[in-house]
Amino acid sequence: QVQLQESGPRLVNPSQTLPLTCTVSGGDITTDYYYWSWLRQAPGKAMEWIGYINYDGKTYYSPTLNSRTSIARDTSKKQFTLQLSSVTPEDTAVYYCALKDFRDRPSDPVTNNYWGRGIQVTVSS
Repeated sequence: QVQLQESGPRLVNPSQTLPLTCTVSGGDITTDYYYWSWLRQAPGKAMEWIGYINYDGKTYYSPTLNSRTSIARDTSKKQFTLQLSSVTPEDTAVYYCALKDFRDRPSDPVTNNYWGRGIQVTVSS
């Protein structure tokens, strides 16, 4: 059973970079077909896919957030990270890390097989 745990700051000042880390247990982040995702859900809005990094280290980003997003991984620590730059109050949301087995509905990035509990992040001065 794969488990994921988000960690990072819960309050970020506008214009700064939001750094989040996802720690994985019960699975190997280099397993074939595994895509490690970041998603978020703002109050009153639908779940939004931010991006993912795959088993081979290749990254894919949402077109709407591409210019501000960077996802990386540390295989020795079984962690992957999100950096979202130039944040504004509109980036306030619950952020989730998740695992997508790409053999399952590959065209839908919001559908993931395992999810972390999420971390509430507020952007405010």
